[in-house]
Amino acid sequence: MTMKAQERKKLLESLKSRFEKNMDRHGGITWEQVLHKLEVNQSALRSLRDMEATGGEPDVIGYDAAADKYHFCDCSAESPAGRRSLCFDREAFDSRKENKPAGNAVDAAIAMGISLLTEQQYRNLQQLGEFDTKTSSWVATPDDVRSLGGALFCDRRYGKVFVYHNGAQSYYAGRGFRGLLLV
Repeated sequence: MTMKAQERKKLLESLKSRFEKNMDRHGGITWEQVLHKLEVNQSALRSLRDMEATGGEPDVIGYDAAADKYHFCDCSAESPAGRRSLCFDREAFDSRKENKPAGNAVDAAIAMGISLLTEQQYRNLQQLGEFDTKTSSWVATPDDVRSLGGALFCDRRYGKVFVYHNGAQSYYAGRGFRGLLLV
């Protein structure tokens, strides 16, 4: 779906404002560099629109020179409100016979064109601020854990980042997921 000019302008203004307010997240990167990449990438703008619409407050958190890609991540203080109460993946969703959640984190991320953070990416994000002090976020789960029915999630409590496990079919009002978009 193509974005209307006004919607695109409003999104870029929000992203620029957040970028300028949080320069400590992306030292050495200018908004003009990021804007140049966004102007030629409509699919990235749609993903960022979806991240913004679900409460993710996406911002640039890094740059990979070898790949020439900027890293956008959900930087909302808590797990994005519009992406909570989801089980981990489609298999977990299908396994629930009663009290099914509205959906699952993996499929929601794919639909948005983003990926769930890995544990290491989550830990790196926590170096930029204190996130998920009241909520938690599903993270990409290794196949050996997932094959046994589990999934991983992270949060920040007591000044530390914790990684936990839960049945992949579980869902909670305070658990969502954070996404990463490479542009």
